[in-house]
Amino acid sequence: MSRGKQKINLDIFLMIKILNSTSNNFKKDLEYFLNLRKYYSDSTINTVRKIVSDVRKKGDTSLLKYEKRFNGLKKINRKNLYFSNSEISKNIKKLDPNVKKAINLAFDRIFKFHKRQKFYGFNIKDKYQNTFAYRSNPIKKVGVYVPGGKASYPSSVLMNCIPALIAGVKEIFMTVPASKNNINPGVLYAAKKCKIKKIYKVGGAQGIAAFAYGTDTVTKVEKIVGPGNEYVALAKKEVSGQVGIDMFAGPSEVTIIADKNSNPNWVAADLIAQAEHDEMAQSILVTDNKKLIPEVMKCLNIQLKFLPKRKIVLNSFRKFGLAIIARNPKNISEVINEISPEHLEIYTKKPEKYLKSINNTGSFFLGGYSPEAIGDYLAGPNHVLPTSGTAKFSSGLSVHDFLKRQSIIKISKTGIERLGPSVITLSKYENLQGHANSIKIRIKQR
Repeated sequence: MSRGKQKINLDIFLMIKILNSTSNNFKKDLEYFLNLRKYYSDSTINTVRKIVSDVRKKGDTSLLKYEKRFNGLKKINRKNLYFSNSEISKNIKKLDPNVKKAINLAFDRIFKFHKRQKFYGFNIKDKYQNTFAYRSNPIKKVGVYVPGGKASYPSSVLMNCIPALIAGVKEIFMTVPASKNNINPGVLYAAKKCKIKKIYKVGGAQGIAAFAYGTDTVTKVEKIVGPGNEYVALAKKEVSGQVGIDMFAGPSEVTIIADKNSNPNWVAADLIAQAEHDEMAQSILVTDNKKLIPEVMKCLNIQLKFLPKRKIVLNSFRKFGLAIIARNPKNISEVINEISPEHLEIYTKKPEKYLKSINNTGSFFLGGYSPEAIGDYLAGPNHVLPTSGTAKFSSGLSVHDFLKRQSIIKISKTGIERLGPSVITLSKYENLQGHANSIKIRIKQR
């Protein structure tokens, strides 16, 4: 082996940190590496707050100012702040027919899977003839943020818009940065398939603020969904509560469970696939087989040689890459539940056995033929998933995110007479005499 190759191997080993679960400092070290991506600088937070405040106060004036500054749209004005039908058609004509075909296939598969999620409600009646119902109604207006530039993906359009379509959202708006008037035709084609009402040429925190508060040009929506960079994520957090958001999403991540039966070449390929998203992505390997780690490292070196986004992957590995040596399958499950990864690939001989012991993950990918990449595009389930450990308490995007659920209560005369005394007792116990009286006054009238 040449010195050059030896140096590359050494670099990879230094880049991807190796932790051992038997170490006394393991939990502390793991927590440190998992928290690295959760913090934002004060200057970034303050910048986002200023942008959001400006757009809220000055509307289109501020929106146009920031688009000219950040996205190089020097000639943008209120009239061309969104795509015209002719612009959309012109761009779609440039799209490769094979890409169209792939988008069509993805649309159909995602639609069929999410259609099963629709909530139909129920009605019940008790022995006192009281009736209770639980129903759902769609949100009326939804804004979908789609990243632009290097990370402009038609798959983001499909994953965010199809659940809204199925839920019955009447008006879906979209915004996508059109940096220097460049636009991904695949994004526009996917948007057309999803029946988007209007597509704005707006990005960043200003795009989120425009959806949250509305401007003369941009329609105010009731919920904002879709991925973005740290400015977009922080802007969504800033407006949350004044408008609904899907989740406070961080950079993408994958954790892979592998054993002696796993193909190291496939494991390496999937670690790379996640890391090439951006330098903030995190790829983690967890195994109880020490020999697998150097084998995976060798495969990483070979695969990275000619990768177009090699620099991004290397920076991602250097900052956040981990390989964890666990004691046994039980310990592996404990580690995974602590990591709570967005994507969990299980490349073991019997991957299903982990389903009972692992609860904290956005999505499972079972077996060697289930790379996370297929989930990104057209497996069917949604790829908008909780990140940065939030899978401990949240779920991926679904039809339910676009539905408001409401309970309906109708109490009969007999019902209030039979149930009322217990309500009075509890009201008095909680020192809420007004509550008790609102029941008493009805029972006395019998």
